[in-house]
Formats: sequence, C-alpha cells, structure tokens
Amino acid sequence: MNRFMSKVLCGVLTGGLMFSLMACDTSEKISTGGEVESGYSDKKVTLTLSHIWAADSETQKKPFEQILKDYQIENPHVKIVVDAVENEIYKTKIKTSISANEAPDIFFTWGAGFAKPFVSSNSVLALDDYLNDGTKDRIYEGTMENFTYEGKIYGLPMYMWTAVLYCNSELFEKYDVKIPDTYDELLEAVDVFNENGIIPITCGEKERWPGMFFQNILAIRTAGVQLSNKALNKEASFNQTAFIESAERLEELVKRGAFDKSVMALTKDESEADFMMGKVAMYYMGNWAAGSWDAEDSLIKGNVVCKNFPSIEGASGDPNGFLGGSIETFMINANTKEKEEAVKLVKYITEKMSYQATEVGFGLPAWKGDVDKSKIYPTNAQIFELVKDATGYVLAWDTFLEGADADTHKNLVAEIFAGTITPEKFAEEMQKLNE
Repeated sequence: MNRFMSKVLCGVLTGGLMFSLMACDTSEKISTGGEVESGYSDKKVTLTLSHIWAADSETQKKPFEQILKDYQIENPHVKIVVDAVENEIYKTKIKTSISANEAPDIFFTWGAGFAKPFVSSNSVLALDDYLNDGTKDRIYEGTMENFTYEGKIYGLPMYMWTAVLYCNSELFEKYDVKIPDTYDELLEAVDVFNENGIIPITCGEKERWPGMFFQNILAIRTAGVQLSNKALNKEASFNQTAFIESAERLEELVKRGAFDKSVMALTKDESEADFMMGKVAMYYMGNWAAGSWDAEDSLIKGNVVCKNFPSIEGASGDPNGFLGGSIETFMINANTKEKEEAVKLVKYITEKMSYQATEVGFGLPAWKGDVDKSKIYPTNAQIFELVKDATGYVLAWDTFLEGADADTHKNLVAEIFAGTITPEKFAEEMQKLNE
C-alpha cells in the first residue's frame, strides 16, 4: 500500500427498518426531465440510490449532488431517486434492506469486511464484465483490493482517505503550547489546555466509530502497520503486549482528561462543530473534514495545522504509519433491472468523486488524471505533504472486520472511554474474534 500511495501522490435498529426510497423524509428526488437526446434509447430509466452524506456539514454532500445533476443533464432519459441517511443509521438500514432483498439499485458501502456478507449472499453485481472498456486502466493499481472478493470486483474506488490530527494553531499560540509531534508532547498539551479551561480533544463517541479511530492509530504506533493488518486478517493474535499497550495509551488519555467530558454523549457532527467554532484545540478525523476548515464561513479558516498522530518514543510500531486506505464505494444490487445503466452511473460517480475529493479536500485520488493544484484547499495541501512520508496504512478496524465483529470492536473501545474494561481484557476480548 505504501508503494502505491507514493506513486499516486507523486503523479438495523430493527428488522422493521427498511429502505423506503420513495417515501422517506430524507429522500431527495433528482431529475432534470426534458426530451431524450439523439443517441439515447426511448426507454426512460429510474434508478434508486442511497448514500450517507445527509448532513450539510458533510464535505462530500454538495459535490456529490452536483455530480448526480450533471449526470442527468448528460443522460436525460435517467431519473435518480436518492435517499440520504446519516452514517450510523445507514449501516443498519443497508444491512437490513439487503437481507430483505429490498436494497436500492445502487448503494454506498464500505468494502473489505463490511461488504463481504453482501457479496457472500450474492446480493451484489460483479463488475468484471463491464470493466474491459479501459476503465481499469484509469484507476490506480491497488485501490480495488478492498472491493475484490475471490478474484471478482464488486466496487470501484472513489478516493483514498487518511486520518490526521487537526490542531487549532490559534489556541496553541495563545497558550504557548507546542503542536505535538510525540505522545509526551500530546500529554503536555492536554495538561496546559485543561489548566486553561480549553477542551484538548473533541470526539463524538456516542457514535462509537470516532473514538475507535484513537485506539486504531495508537495500535499503529504500538504494534505497527504489519502486525495490525496481520491481526485483522486473523494471522496474528490481538492478545499480546503491543495491542494491550494501545488500549493502555487510550486509557491514559481518557484519565488525563484529554477528551470532552461529554465525549460519550456527543455525536460526530456535534464534536466537529465544537472544533469548527474554535472551542477545542485538537480533532482526530479523516481528511474528508479538511474542506470544512477552509470554507468561507469557517471560524478557524487559516488556523488549522495538520499532523500525523504523535509518535510514541520506545514503541515498536510505525511512527509514520497512517490510519486509512481506499474503502468507500458504490455497489450495485444484483437484482437491479437496469444493470447497464447502473454500471454506467457507478463509473461516472466514482471517477468524478475522485477528482472532487482532490479539489474539495475530502480524499486523495484513486483515479488517474491531472490534478489542478490551484484548486486544492490549503488544509488538504498540508495532508498531501504529510502522506508523502507514509510507511503504510491500516484501514479503520470496523470496516475491515465483518458484521458483528465490527460492532464488538467498537463496543470494546467504548468501554475504554467509559472506564469499564481493562486494557488486558480489551486485548483478550479482541482475540476471541480470531478464534
């Protein structure tokens, strides 16, 4: 993965919850109407599509909506009926809808372990027969590995992602604190900000996955990229010193008061809003958030410094490893009546989103093409520079793991935040997933 990135950067709630795409309150019908242009079939096509960018605060929302509108202008015989649902609710709904054979024609999903049950149940269309038109040649090698199962491709990459530590430089300067490069410096910053009534780090642990990011990156620091990936692939044990230490470091941060006292009650959007208002010194999140910091109405515009998560002196892990990879995609319902049209739309979306990701700031390119550097937001430009030194990547564990295992992992991390589990017990329970 590291060689690939270097090449790129140098060039259910309950069973009753189902998708109701036509009636859902969050649904948005996007259609341009008009006469069918010459060269198109007289057949009118309706495609249903679901995704996770429901909130206006999502950096991907506006670019994605524009891409759909552009597609319909170019393809006036197609009407796209869209359902947008917030991240965590979406995860439950898409699993339920697929189990009930009521999934939309096209749906956003994460690859690796998250989508594996969809593929295993023959619910997703394999794309191999549709990619011999030069499509694969336009995609960077290595970016489809998390969408490939038993040699067949079921999704196309939109972009790479990586998590970084966003630091409000104005607060660091005001309180004469060094932006941390090491874990010890991070602890010092936590102490100073607490002494001055400033929240050191915000996190929306109510949704569980934002807090999970901290344990995952700490494992990269204590265990390393290679060992983390081996454990996730069930080729190594989680119940060993390096993974216990990752939980110990997170426990230390919690006890030190690094996080908002309301961390267990905050959503991701709420915690992010606090950082955007300049109330919090640090925020660890994916690079998709970068565009928000540079928006015209941003209160922290020009004051955000991006850092890789601090290294841990003496630890055996990778100080330059990153949490991230290529994992987000759109897949196609195997039972769709409009396979050709659905594939055409997915190709269009994923390629266009790759370019938008680079310009707007929510991702790194997965499709080949010239990047207009003048359009790259300043914060995203910082991230481009950061990842040039990357020595490897590990996906967020909840997308690598399958189904119930992912939920178990997030729950175990939440127990560290709540102080109800020991680091040793955390590692022991994680290893049970591999047995």
